[in-house]
Amino acid sequence: MKDELILAIETSCDETSAAVIKNGTEILSNVVSSQIESHKRFGGVVPEIASRHHVEKMTYIFEAAMEEADVTYSQLDAIAVTEGPGLVGALLMGVNAAKALAFAHNLPLIGVHHIAGHIYANRLVKEMEFPLLALVVSGGHTEIIYMKEHGSFKVIGETRDDAVGEAYDKVARTLNLPYPGGPHIDKLAHEGKVTIDLPRAWLDPQAYEFSFSGLKSAVINTLHNAKQRGETIEPADLAASFQESVIDVLVTKTKKAAEEYKVKQLLLAGGVAANRGLRARLEQEFENSEVELIIPPLSLCTDNAAMIGAAASILLQQGKFSDWALNANPGLELDTCE
Repeated sequence: MKDELILAIETSCDETSAAVIKNGTEILSNVVSSQIESHKRFGGVVPEIASRHHVEKMTYIFEAAMEEADVTYSQLDAIAVTEGPGLVGALLMGVNAAKALAFAHNLPLIGVHHIAGHIYANRLVKEMEFPLLALVVSGGHTEIIYMKEHGSFKVIGETRDDAVGEAYDKVARTLNLPYPGGPHIDKLAHEGKVTIDLPRAWLDPQAYEFSFSGLKSAVINTLHNAKQRGETIEPADLAASFQESVIDVLVTKTKKAAEEYKVKQLLLAGGVAANRGLRARLEQEFENSEVELIIPPLSLCTDNAAMIGAAASILLQQGKFSDWALNANPGLELDTCE
C-alpha cells in the first residue's frame, strides 16, 4: 500500500512553516521560521510586518521541507494549508502559495482549521481514541472541545473574554517582561511563591466556560495599590500567584469535563500547552485517572505545519477537498468545519 504524503503550510500569524507528513502520523520534515525577534520591539505581532516576512521566507521554507523529507512533488498526494483563523494578511500568503503549488503540480488542495491543527498535533505523538476531549489554550483561544470521531468538533466550553495566552501577555507587559510574555511568566513563576490571593473565576459550576479578564485586572490593581502604598511586590511571587490561579481553573474544569463526558483521552493543544506549570499540574491530576493524558512535545505546541498536515490527512481520507475559491478566513469557526 502506497504511503500518503502531504505538504502542509502554516502562516496564520508570525511563523512561516512547511512540513511533509507521512500517513498522518509521521513527520518527515517540519521547518519553522519564527519572527519573534522582528516583533519583539513592538511588544506584539504587527500584521503587515508578519505578512512581508512570510513572502520573504516562503520559497526557502518550502524547498527546505521538501529536501529534508527527501520527496518530490510527484510523490505528494495533496497540498494542505491553514485557511483560518488568524491574521488575514498572513493567512493570504499561505493560502495563495498553496493554491499555486497545487495548481502547478496538479494536486488536491486541502484547507485546514488552525485549531483543528493544534488538536491533531497530538496524533503525531499517539493515535487518537474516541471519544476524547481537547483542552485548547493559546493566545487567541481557550476552549474545551469534545470529539466523538475524526473531524467532529463540539465546543463545550470557552472563554467569555480574554484567552489565557492573551491574559499571560498582558500581565507580562504589566511586569515589564519582554514579548512573548507567556514563557517569561512561566519561568518567573517557578522562581517565586504563591503568596498573593488572586481571584478565580469559576462562573457557572455546571458549565465549562472561562474568564480571565478579572484576574488580569486584579494583577494590575495589586501592583498599582502596592505602588501607592509605597510597598514592593516581588514579581516572581506575583507571577507564581497569577499562574496558580489560571492553572487551578483550567485543570479543575477540564478534569470535571473529562469525567462527565466519559472520554478515553485528554489532549492538550495550543501555544500555552508549552507552559511547564500547566503540563505538570495536568500530569499530576491525571496520574491515576482512566483518562489517558496526551501532551505534545514543545516543538508541536507552537504554530507549525506538521500539525496542519496531521489534520489534513483525515480530510484527505474523507475526500474533503477545497476548490480554487479557497480564501483566507480570519474568523473561521471550528464548528463550521465538517
